[in-house]
Amino acid sequence: MSTSIAWEHELQSWLEPFLKPLRHPARWRMCPLYVAGLIGPGERKSLQPMAARVAPADYDQLHHFVAVGPWDEAPLKAELLAQANRLVGGPDAILVIDDTALPKKGTQSVGVSSQYAGALGKKTNCQSLVSLTLAKGEVPIPIVLRLFLPDTWIADPERLQHAGVPEAFWVERSKPEMALEELQQVMQAGVSFGAVLADAGYGISAPFRQGLSALGLAWAVGIPRIQKVYPADVRLVLPPVTRGGPRKTLVPDEDSIAAEAQLAKSSWQRITWRRGTKGPLRAKFAAVRVRVADGPEVRLQGRTGQHLPGDEVWLVGEHRSSGERKYYLSNLPPDTKLKQLASLIKARWVCEQAHQQLKEELGLDHFEGRSWRGLHRHALLTLIAYLFLQHLRLRAAKREKKKIQRATATTDAAGCSAHAA
Repeated sequence: MSTSIAWEHELQSWLEPFLKPLRHPARWRMCPLYVAGLIGPGERKSLQPMAARVAPADYDQLHHFVAVGPWDEAPLKAELLAQANRLVGGPDAILVIDDTALPKKGTQSVGVSSQYAGALGKKTNCQSLVSLTLAKGEVPIPIVLRLFLPDTWIADPERLQHAGVPEAFWVERSKPEMALEELQQVMQAGVSFGAVLADAGYGISAPFRQGLSALGLAWAVGIPRIQKVYPADVRLVLPPVTRGGPRKTLVPDEDSIAAEAQLAKSSWQRITWRRGTKGPLRAKFAAVRVRVADGPEVRLQGRTGQHLPGDEVWLVGEHRSSGERKYYLSNLPPDTKLKQLASLIKARWVCEQAHQQLKEELGLDHFEGRSWRGLHRHALLTLIAYLFLQHLRLRAAKREKKKIQRATATTDAAGCSAHAA
């Protein structure tokens, strides 16, 4: 995310809309210092080394600003959403829902537990943040980071209180539930996008998928290969009469099967969805219309816990060159082309890129405080810093585009003059 623009001279004025709600001279000074510390050079972006670089005499004030200062984060979040929407929002944008892990030592940092970390591919001692990223093309802007609290924390009120977790969050919530809550707030703030993407950690949840549909959103989500589906033309019929009298509950006329099995006999096509730094990105894809087995729970053929057919959607399979196989569901219209499905599904990668940059360049995972307030403020300020860098990047790209257009226009004009002569 490097940029040749002298960002130090612009940061203060760019931050003005974020500074106004802080309502205190000390906070007006500390906020730019903290954001500058995140953006500036230095391997470690925790509080003490940042203070040593940007404000050696102000460590205590910088710590107070982030960890305990009585200011409201909501206006800054609202400004973040508004500016992100202006930069990359719109019907061509996507909203990617995911989570990112912050490895931690010890047990005192809020929300820390042995959890799965996707970037590491294993369970480790970490904090896990649910994230929402707004993106257009290859330009992502993360707009939400919210800490997930494992059940070991929810079951320990004393621990929650010690870490300063607001009582409103002392209730167990799954990551899909948290994501839907944050998504609705983002929509209420006026953020615009054309589709929602998520991996199988979220797509496995039927209430999550149904929640997206209830909000009127287009979506494409990962699922496990064993997700049960019915053929799209499945019908609900009366079951055979058995001892005990006629049955009133309708049942499917076909059994549900695993997504993997449903696609086994499909025709697979090699599709290129974009060109990467090492060449075209390709894989084999197949898609078929199905009805997901996520309707009301019933007893079928003597088995409990079975589900009736739900909505009709696309079931998409991906065979990667590595041999890995992935499966997805999407509620895009029935006439959607396979390449469009594949391109939308694979657009989720920008979220991973953003998470990596937040950590490696802006120190998202460097925060050493233990409190709920401190962690969420640090995360918010890293999001603001990322937004500023994307603002610079997009402005530079716009200027370069205009420069090329002017040069092209001059060349064309010269060519026409020569031809006329």
